[in-house]
Amino acid sequence: MIFRRVAEGRPYPEHGLSAGQWAEIAPSQVRLDDLTTTKTQLDLEHLLDDDSTFFGDLFAHVVSFEGELFLEDGLHRALRAALQQRNMLHARVHSIGKTT
Repeated sequence: MIFRRVAEGRPYPEHGLSAGQWAEIAPSQVRLDDLTTTKTQLDLEHLLDDDSTFFGDLFAHVVSFEGELFLEDGLHRALRAALQQRNMLHARVHSIGKTT
């Protein structure tokens, strides 16, 4: 199994972080099998969007909420890591509510 689980949508409240605010969070390593995705499909249109981490941030964006880590942006990076048989991903982790 690559991810903890695959979910559709974000179960956590809107955090309102801008790209600049995400950039202020120091990256850390997270295990792929600890991540729950917030997308069930890799959308090429979203992937090529200016706000995507593909062109912008070098690190995936993860939200920690109620003891679970949600991969909000960077699905392409996580899949690339899995295809390279790595079990860790460098990501910026923003905590909402309880921490993990």
